[in-house]
Amino acid sequence: MPGFLLRMAISAFALWVASAIVPGVTIVGTPTLLAAALLLGLVNAVLRPLAILLTLPFTILTLGLFILVVNAAMLGLVAALLEGMTISGFGSALLGSLVVSFVSAAVSWTIGPSGRVEIMVVERR
Repeated sequence: MPGFLLRMAISAFALWVASAIVPGVTIVGTPTLLAAALLLGLVNAVLRPLAILLTLPFTILTLGLFILVVNAAMLGLVAALLEGMTISGFGSALLGSLVVSFVSAAVSWTIGPSGRVEIMVVERR
């Protein structure tokens, strides 16, 4: 359970960074931010694999770049489902999904599968 809460906090932080940086992405209030993080996790776990499977021909034709469109659509879906979150257009959704992906990856890089911060030390002999 602590690992889940930590990853949800990372998603909430990434969404907050996206709303601060990307014009057109607005999240009003901390409860909406936490709900958006939870809902984005659920959407990415349930609907995103199905969307990627259905758009596989486009993804192959574009050499994988169409996945960016799928990610933007997932973020747009979350914004459509939450009242306190708005995204002004596709460009904002695309840029917002890129920011969320990069921030989440950068912060999650230090967290292992156990949900604890892990630091790797390399000793030279």
